[in-house]
Amino acid sequence: MDNKRAHAVSELNRDKVIIRTSIIGILTNVLLAAFKAVIGIVSNSIAVTLDAVNNLSDALSSIITIAGTKLAGKRPDKKHPLGHGRIEYLSAMIVSGIVLYAGITSAVESVKKIIQPEKPDYSIISLVIIAVAVVVKIVLGRYVKAKGVQVNSGSLEASGSDAMFDAILSGSVLVSAIIYMVSGLSLEAYVGVVIAIFIIKAGIEMMIETLNQILGVRPDKEKTDQIKKILNEEEQVRGAYDLIIYNYGPDKDLASVHVGVPDTMTAREFDKLTRKLERKVYKETGVILTGVGLYSCNTGNNAADDIQKDVQDKVMAHDWAVQMHGFYLDAETKEMAFDVVMSFDIKPAEGLKILYDEIKAAYPEYDIQIAPDVDVSD
Repeated sequence: MDNKRAHAVSELNRDKVIIRTSIIGILTNVLLAAFKAVIGIVSNSIAVTLDAVNNLSDALSSIITIAGTKLAGKRPDKKHPLGHGRIEYLSAMIVSGIVLYAGITSAVESVKKIIQPEKPDYSIISLVIIAVAVVVKIVLGRYVKAKGVQVNSGSLEASGSDAMFDAILSGSVLVSAIIYMVSGLSLEAYVGVVIAIFIIKAGIEMMIETLNQILGVRPDKEKTDQIKKILNEEEQVRGAYDLIIYNYGPDKDLASVHVGVPDTMTAREFDKLTRKLERKVYKETGVILTGVGLYSCNTGNNAADDIQKDVQDKVMAHDWAVQMHGFYLDAETKEMAFDVVMSFDIKPAEGLKILYDEIKAAYPEYDIQIAPDVDVSD
């Protein structure tokens, strides 16, 4: 089975796991919500009722996760040649909005109960059902989170963590009910406020995380290090730089990179090298190298080596200079070119002026070209 076919099969299995796990979550949360709603209404407990609402919002979140997964799995078309994977991020945004709305609504209702309190009326059966619900939520949370990690689904991982957190909240409802039955002290409305605060917090965190995915975040260091290691293993590669990963949904990464190669390499040799690198990177990481640019490295020129070392020492003497690469010296035309990765502590224009003035002062006979690079990967 070739790499592309294997990747397609892997995506199909991933979608099946997400959908199957989400359906289990939906059924479980609907049943829990029904039981808790009955208990909440019969016992006149705002905390239990809000806990039921929270379960319903979890079920709705799972439904949206399924819809997002199905839409994200659509085949690429003329208008969307790179697929629809980013729809998963939009569905996650909708889920976070639902969670946030549920939290705000719960807070409002709980405050009303604090202002106009009503005494709850629990039974032993209702306490047993709540206790069972806590255990069910723990089991569900561990299962869903494990599946999320298995298929690299942020939505499932978040749902699993949320379920574990729900178990803690349901446990607090159970404790407050026991306290009321033993001492007559009603903490219902206050527990409802606490639950609402945590739901709001979870909604905000989910929204921020999803926004970061949509805006674009620094790629995973482990993955970038792995790709650079693969590239540098080739004998003809003299360094890998400017690696940029473009994400088009979970497990759908495209990338571009520059590699240093000897200035004696022919176009045919470089073409052969890049094709080999593209195959190897995809096979070992699943990342598609869409573009491999080159930096020409001086060979057989000791004077160029000495100048490069001196220039690098001058550049790296600055704290904001992260890396220098792509150095090439043309002794005949008196041209010197290199790239500098600068941290976000300095404006690129300011850094360029400082470096240009220093290098020009040391090598006035050369036409110096410095290209600023963004610190996009570690």
